[in-house]
Amino acid sequence: MLPRRPRDPLQAVRRRSQELKLQVDTLLSESQLKATLEPSKRQDVYQRCIQLKQAIDENKTTLQKLKKADEAAPVGNYDQRKAEEQSLLEKLTQQLQELAMAISKENMTRTGAHTEREEDADSTEDEQDEDENEEEDGDDDGDDGGDGDDDDKGEEDSEESDGEEEESEEEEEQQGEESLKQAANEEYIALGDFTAQQARDLTFKKGEILLIIEKKPDGWWIAKNAEGNEGLIPRTYLELCNKEKEEQEPSDQDSEEAVDVEDETADGAEAKPRTDSHWSAVRKAISEINTVDVLATMGAIPAGFRPSTLAQLLEEGNRFRASSFLQPELTASQLAFRDLVWDAKSGTIRPRPSRVSLVLTLWSCKMIPHPGASVQVLSRHVRLCAFDGSKVLSNIHTVRATWQPKKPKTWAFSPQVTGILPCLLSGDCFIRSNSSSPDLGILFELGISYIRNSTGDRGELSCGWAFLKLFDASGAPIPARTYELFLNGGTPYEKGVEVDPSVSRRAHSSVFHQMLTMRRQPQLLVKLRSLNQRSRNILSFLPETLVGSMCCSHLLVFYRQILGDALLKDRTNSQNTELISHPMLASFPQLLEQPEVMDALRSSWAEKESTLKRSEKRDRELLKASFLLVYHDRVLPLLHSTLLPPFRWAEEETEAARWKIIADFLKQTQENQGALQALLSKDGVHEPFDLSEQAYDFLGAGRRSPS
Repeated sequence: MLPRRPRDPLQAVRRRSQELKLQVDTLLSESQLKATLEPSKRQDVYQRCIQLKQAIDENKTTLQKLKKADEAAPVGNYDQRKAEEQSLLEKLTQQLQELAMAISKENMTRTGAHTEREEDADSTEDEQDEDENEEEDGDDDGDDGGDGDDDDKGEEDSEESDGEEEESEEEEEQQGEESLKQAANEEYIALGDFTAQQARDLTFKKGEILLIIEKKPDGWWIAKNAEGNEGLIPRTYLELCNKEKEEQEPSDQDSEEAVDVEDETADGAEAKPRTDSHWSAVRKAISEINTVDVLATMGAIPAGFRPSTLAQLLEEGNRFRASSFLQPELTASQLAFRDLVWDAKSGTIRPRPSRVSLVLTLWSCKMIPHPGASVQVLSRHVRLCAFDGSKVLSNIHTVRATWQPKKPKTWAFSPQVTGILPCLLSGDCFIRSNSSSPDLGILFELGISYIRNSTGDRGELSCGWAFLKLFDASGAPIPARTYELFLNGGTPYEKGVEVDPSVSRRAHSSVFHQMLTMRRQPQLLVKLRSLNQRSRNILSFLPETLVGSMCCSHLLVFYRQILGDALLKDRTNSQNTELISHPMLASFPQLLEQPEVMDALRSSWAEKESTLKRSEKRDRELLKASFLLVYHDRVLPLLHSTLLPPFRWAEEETEAARWKIIADFLKQTQENQGALQALLSKDGVHEPFDLSEQAYDFLGAGRRSPS
């Protein structure tokens, strides 16, 4: 076969120009089909404008560098054809600019209208405060550039539709009077401290009783404190005071469950009460937000940082940990296993399909704000889980990021972890979920563990979050490709919060300067990969809902297969609920919360597997027996050694000490061809024996299926 002749440079540029023209035409047709795009759609179109503009500029630069001598064969009218391509690229650039300007004007119109509504709702303040606010707004407009244009645009739109505005204002006044009557004499208690961010806000302390004067639909209510001061306060900080209910239900648990958490959305409709079990984590984060306010006031962190919601859920117990989701799921009657079925033909557990089974790679994070000098960062990481917009549907998996001092705003991950690299750094993650929710997706929360230099207080902050929906409007899975996700500030239950508002305030009036500003927004790059046959076979033996690291997936499969043998094959009576004597089944879930010990098992098994023959690797029973020997020899002594410090997240000294002790133990075990000598050594001190080390209680460990 003759080698393919390389394409001429000018021909390659022309073909690329035609591809770009097709993409621009498609984008223009999509934007014209919908006269008014939703905010999320506008942002998507804006982002595609940026990407296409960059691609056109790259093609334009390539075109300018071309010379006639570069062509493999003579080209007639070379200069004319080159000029035609230049004209086409300029036309495409102009079309993108017009589309971006139209989107920018629509954004400005909506922002101006929102500003007018805020000014109308604030008419309860006295004239002196209004004058002061106008002066402050004028100063802000002078500094922020684009805000003044937004206000002017809002005034123009108001003049064009005076008749409609008068009717809507009358309706709003009537609604405001009704809301004021309903809210009269309603007292709320503050769940946390709040410091006024603007002149119209009202500062209050945790536990303070506030009288609500008016409930505004945007979630900012007008309240009066005991001293008679009035101002705006956020609805999410409040809890309704009901003295009669407290007298009837004095217990803390009942009162917490009876808290009225109904909120009002921006369009005036009441949201449904939050009944999900992890709403308490959100309330806990709100109660601790005063620390974040202090750091934000000091300028140590951006205004969009919040206490980590997913970290709060992990602290609540075992429910959202991988060790819980790895256990077998019982049916509602608790007489059988729902996700663990024996296959007599193959002699092992039956593979389980799942609605979502994919591999995801974390590539990098860009433009993540760096905290100030008063905060020491102990860990940078990403926590991810299955999410439907309101509830966490899986365990919460954590991947630690690396960074360079020269580029503190860029986080990196290891796509594949091999050898002695920790699994905690592995950016290759598997996602399995059997949820039928049409809004099923992946929630990413970027976080930092920190310590305040002045007080020594530790905590974890969210640096932003992103949600990748896994199915489109028609119910089809999204394609496997790289996604550039812009991060949102606040918590996953807050909308429209920026991570660092100062970035958008510095935006220039030019459209393409605004496009460049979009590139300065915090971003997360992830890649969805379709499964190959080997990965599909491995993941099919795992629970239907689980999120974890691909480098440890084969170890989890061993656990599930050995678990199936103990519960389904070796049990003489399926109704027998006695404890099962099996140290590996009883202790393996602990490894999911101790990544260094999991790394010890991973490296030890890789070492053992390298000594097996090809025929031995095909023998399933031999592999399971070898795995058990490695586990008993390398892992069990570590789990119960008093020399190994307890695992503590983001403590560098503790992590280094654990790594050294584990490495020394593995080295001694390898030199002595087993752990027996280390176990019998007078230097090896172990914890007192406990029955839980040996006995596996599947009724106590198993998960209950929702009835």
